[in-house]
Amino acid sequence: MLILSVQGLGALYVFCSLLICIIVVCGCKLAKVGLRTLGKKLPPEAPPKEEKTPEPVYYLVERKKKRVKTEYSDPKRIQFK
Repeated sequence: MLILSVQGLGALYVFCSLLICIIVVCGCKLAKVGLRTLGKKLPPEAPPKEEKTPEPVYYLVERKKKRVKTEYSDPKRIQFK
């Protein structure tokens, strides 16, 4: 036997034991939740409500405004000192 196979077998055992522990813990938690809900009764079903006709929806749409044309004056000459 090689050392690698022994180490691989040990890793497999660790992985299997970890998996079994996770399954047992999750099962215990689910069983605990299930035992708490056994004594509770479900509430009676409410009678169906009468459906109202939906009110119409009005969308407010704003018209596009024309852009005001601006008139620019003649450019001014700038002098640097």
